Amino acid sequence: MAKLDTKYVNKYLQSADEGVADDQFRAGLLFSTGDGVSQDLVTAHKWFNLAAMNGIEEARENRAEISLDMSAQEIAKAQKMAREWIMGR
Repeated sequence: MAKLDTKYVNKYLQSADEGVADDQFRAGLLFSTGDGVSQDLVTAHKWFNLAAMNGIEEARENRAEISLDMSAQEIAKAQKMAREWIMGR
């Protein structure tokens, strides 16, 4: 599969940061797979967590799946990032 172009990635990341749940889920997918961005499970977990809190059921499943490949410290960092994102709203 071809890598996503920067314009596409930036569109979804900006929309995710604006609080669009579907795009928060897409951001989680991008970071969990490394498609168009560097793979980063901590950041993926953060976006899946936020999408899940906004009602995206599949985000809960993806968050649980990637958690299996993360340390407790990484999960705690991702949760902190999600809380900080919420507090910054």
